[in-house]
Amino acid sequence: MSPAVPSRWGPRWSRWVGRFLARVLWRTEVRGRDNVPRTGAAIVVCNHLGLIDGPVVHGVIPRGSHFLIRVEMMTGPLGGILRAAQQITVEGAGREALAQGLAVLRRGDVIGVFPEGTRGAGTATAVHGGAAWLAIQSGAPVVPTTIVGTRRTGESVNIWPRPGRRLLVAFGEPVVLTPPPEVRGGRAKQEWAAERLAEALRQQVARTLETTDLELPLDDPRRENRGGEDQA
Repeated sequence: MSPAVPSRWGPRWSRWVGRFLARVLWRTEVRGRDNVPRTGAAIVVCNHLGLIDGPVVHGVIPRGSHFLIRVEMMTGPLGGILRAAQQITVEGAGREALAQGLAVLRRGDVIGVFPEGTRGAGTATAVHGGAAWLAIQSGAPVVPTTIVGTRRTGESVNIWPRPGRRLLVAFGEPVVLTPPPEVRGGRAKQEWAAERLAEALRQQVARTLETTDLELPLDDPRRENRGGEDQA
């Protein structure tokens, strides 16, 4: 049975909500917008600091996007908004979410993933393999992306910053994860792609930090407290 493909209607309105938050409520500088392909499938992968990362990045991507979001976020009023926005719920092992994400990519649209899997320091030192699997299966380019400023040292991962805070989102050059011929077998290809994706994201974070006075938080309270994950 084919997975239900999220409707394009959700991102058509919800990205304007995200844009309002990014541009009006907070002062978000956006770099590298042209690195997001104007047409066709693309996977935006971003480091993860705090609660507002999702709506901010969703709002500044120059196209509609469907983000993979952990089921724990899909409750209450926020969950209702996310579902109406046709974001993709990640539950359990995430197989259904990945199937939906692949369907979106095959339709020629954009998927967003926070591959660290949880809000924290945003250093991308460890990433999960879902985005790499999507890249291998779809052939879609991956756009490594950095977000900085949404959480500062000592702040909760659930912080809703005061209006006017300065943020930065920087889209890097797209990367196509095509395993070389000597890498054979599904698992080997997956591991190869996951390593390349993680390295591309780490390099993008490092390059961004070299060109801004904004800094990543020095603490990682979610991991230190052994808390649960929130986004895939």
